[in-house]
Amino acid sequence: MSVNPPRPSLPPLNALRAFESAARLGGFKQAAGELNVSAGAVAQHIKGLEAWCGGALFERHAQGVSLSDLGRQVLPDFVRAFDEVSLASQKLRKLAAPNNLAIATLPSVAQLLLAPWLPDLRGAIKGVQISVTAMETPPNLAREPFDISLFFTPTADTGQLLVGPDALVPVCAPELGKSINSFTDLMGVPHISDQFWPHDWADWTKAAYPDQVYSGAGPSYSLYSVAVQEAVNGGGVLMGHRSLVTPLLARGDLVVAVDHPVPLALFLTLHRSPITGATGVVDQLVETLQALAGQG
Repeated sequence: MSVNPPRPSLPPLNALRAFESAARLGGFKQAAGELNVSAGAVAQHIKGLEAWCGGALFERHAQGVSLSDLGRQVLPDFVRAFDEVSLASQKLRKLAAPNNLAIATLPSVAQLLLAPWLPDLRGAIKGVQISVTAMETPPNLAREPFDISLFFTPTADTGQLLVGPDALVPVCAPELGKSINSFTDLMGVPHISDQFWPHDWADWTKAAYPDQVYSGAGPSYSLYSVAVQEAVNGGGVLMGHRSLVTPLLARGDLVVAVDHPVPLALFLTLHRSPITGATGVVDQLVETLQALAGQG
């Protein structure tokens, strides 16, 4: 008989993360999005964890999954544990590189606002390195390594207002704008749209011209910045978000095709990390961003 048998091991950390994420967010698909893996990978991790502990953590249904009694009992412990891991990791990152700043934002905001602002940000905050990550949904700032996030929200009271309220306004290249003098003219040119806001043209028409039926058509782009550039190129009229196209209007790259803005309950809002967002260098970043946004 061996006097030094192998010791029992703990389950893989990835399996524990998969369980905590799926249990907290309410499903394998949601956890897959947070962890940047497939839903199948999450399911396999959890299956392995269930085999290790000898009990079912989820009940499987045709419509999805729900936590078992066992899963509900242990979830608070795992949430606290991963909160602490995130806290320690974020503190480590900030102590090791206090002048490295990380921003998470929409692709449209990154390309149309932040990119032109970066030289001013570097000039105002000496010695910093600013990283920008574009994503479609806001990160969990308590869990993910970002100092601030910039996203459109339906209210301005959940963070620090940067720009807003937003409004829909059709915009185009100056030369094309000369040919548009009525709603009929507007419907006769290509309509550029963005796939993130696919209903903008119909919503604007309904609000601006309630007695008209939207009948336009044109190309659609998955990147708002590409849609904007095609409008600058003269390829059609873009249903612009005023928060994003104001700098191009100020430079004369675009003009308002029909001066009938439709207000939106959207605000470009800044949120700080609860872990790394209270430092002096983040304060400088926020102050500079607010000043740049105020310049239009």
